[in-house]
Amino acid sequence: MTLPSALLEQAVDQLATLPGVGRRTAMRFALELLRREPGEVKRFADAVRELRENVRYCERCCNISDSPVCAICANPSRDARTICVVEDVRDVIAVENTQQFKGLYHVLGGVIAPMDGVGPDDLHVRELLERLDAGGVEEVVLALGATLEGDTTSFFLFRKLQERGVRVSVIARGISVGGDLEQVDEVTLGRSIMDRKPYEQSVRR
Repeated sequence: MTLPSALLEQAVDQLATLPGVGRRTAMRFALELLRREPGEVKRFADAVRELRENVRYCERCCNISDSPVCAICANPSRDARTICVVEDVRDVIAVENTQQFKGLYHVLGGVIAPMDGVGPDDLHVRELLERLDAGGVEEVVLALGATLEGDTTSFFLFRKLQERGVRVSVIARGISVGGDLEQVDEVTLGRSIMDRKPYEQSVRR
C-alpha cells in the first residue's frame, strides 16, 4: 500500500514486525497513535523503551524480572523443594494463573528443535542442573508443551535429572497433543499440574 507519509510508513513497517500483526493492523495502530495526545504517546513510547532497557532475567530461574531475583524466587512462602520446568515466560504466567502450583520455576528459553538448529546447549539446562546440584530440590515437574519438540526436551531432561536422584514428574495430559501451555484454559492446566505423575509412567506404552 502507498502511504502519504514516509514517517507513517516507517511506523507501520516497525509495528508490522510484531508477531501476529499484519500491515493493515499495523496501520490501525499507527493511526490510533496519531490520534492520541502527545503526552499519552510519549508515555507509551517510554514504557516500551523501559521494558527493553530495564527488564532483566532472574539469575536463578531465568524468568523475566525487574530485579536480579524475580518476585517468585524471592518469595519465602514458595516451596523451594519443587521446580516446575517450562519453555518460556508465557508458560510461567499461564501456570501462575491457575493458582495451583506453589513451588518455583525454571525457564528453559525454548525447546530442543534440531530442525531449527536449537540444541540443549542453546537452552538454560546448565543453570537448571546447577540449581539441583546446590541441593534442596526434591521434585522437578516437566511442564512442556505436548509437541514432538516438547516431548524430546522432556526425555532429554529426564535422563539428566535421573542422574541427580530427584523425583521427576510430568503434568497430566489434559492438554491436546501439539498444544502450547499458554493456549490451555486455566482450569485444564490447573488440573494437569495437580494430577501430575512420575515421568516414567508417561512414556510407557
